[in-house]
Amino acid sequence: MTIDPGLDRVRTQTAGEEELADLRETVRAFLADHSSEEAVRKIADDPDALGYDPQVWSQMGEQLGLMQLALPEKFGGDGYGFPELRVVLEEQGAALLCSPFVASAIFAAQSLLSSGDDEACARYLPAIGSGSTIATLALAEEAGVWDTGAIETVATRGDAGTWRITGTKCFVPHAGAAELFLVAAKTPEGPSLFAVERGTAGLGVRNLQTIDGTSPLGEVTLAETPAVLIGTAGGAADGLRRVVDLGGLALAAEQVGGLRRCLEMSVAYAKERNQFGRPIGSFQAIKHKLADMLVRAELADAATEAACEAVAEDRHDASPAALAAYITASEAFEFIAAETIQVHGGIGFTWEHPAHLYFRRARAAQNLLGGPTAAHHRLLERMGI
Repeated sequence: MTIDPGLDRVRTQTAGEEELADLRETVRAFLADHSSEEAVRKIADDPDALGYDPQVWSQMGEQLGLMQLALPEKFGGDGYGFPELRVVLEEQGAALLCSPFVASAIFAAQSLLSSGDDEACARYLPAIGSGSTIATLALAEEAGVWDTGAIETVATRGDAGTWRITGTKCFVPHAGAAELFLVAAKTPEGPSLFAVERGTAGLGVRNLQTIDGTSPLGEVTLAETPAVLIGTAGGAADGLRRVVDLGGLALAAEQVGGLRRCLEMSVAYAKERNQFGRPIGSFQAIKHKLADMLVRAELADAATEAACEAVAEDRHDASPAALAAYITASEAFEFIAAETIQVHGGIGFTWEHPAHLYFRRARAAQNLLGGPTAAHHRLLERMGI
């Protein structure tokens, strides 16, 4: 049993290689039936769909138990960790699943766990784990910086320990679908975390126009909005830094799944497509492209696997490893997705081909946490440089 004081959770389960393979097969089969290219396009092109299929989301929770996989058993979870989540996330990324999984099961759930507030965890996590409540983290603001030092949203204390929040949060993952918002705001004591439920007075949610319709973002406005303090006032900074790192690792795992699928499509097409009487894969230029794609894919895969193990073992290098994996996977996915379009030639540039869907997902994932420059600065900070 490994105790992770940074996340205030106990990892009581460790899946073996055979169990991980079974998990991957189960998730892959489920997504083959429920996250086809047609289904992805339908959700991505429909602004009223809120970025997910409620029926598929319900089945993910009720039949597969995916959202509760890495939650502690005392809060209704299965007690697994990031090595197991990695398998699920890779398959979701490969299928371009449209769902609030990362927003709710990673960003929101880990924000609650990092707060050290068992009462709040007991109140919210069982519903998040079952999928009956979709939650999200509202941290970034207009500048798009996922850093507690950039928070301008203000929380003021009222009578009898009540709190009210005023400010605007931007780039909130799956804000349109969320029923619970975990809002980072500054107080006299320092950065703090608050829970705000949809329908609360003064809360407004607006969907943003984004490059990737499969991963919607929203703007959340708060005007003297009543909120519930999570943890202690001024005590959220360290926990939220950790959550951003873990969120980046989750995105890295999704990206590895996506880039692997792009590489598979490119290799298959290079074998099938003939020009001048021979497969294009026999041409040196295509061989070099595929070789470069494979090298980057292997590096991203290795970095993500190593980071998941570091997090599971609560090693001192867990945060830098998670950020390194996110940076490596982000760069690899964008490169491989772009090269996939090139390998496919004219058909790859058309809207009818799925290559552009992967390219859009790659760009969106790379920029979600503030972009490449912010990610590199964050890594240097975690390394003490």
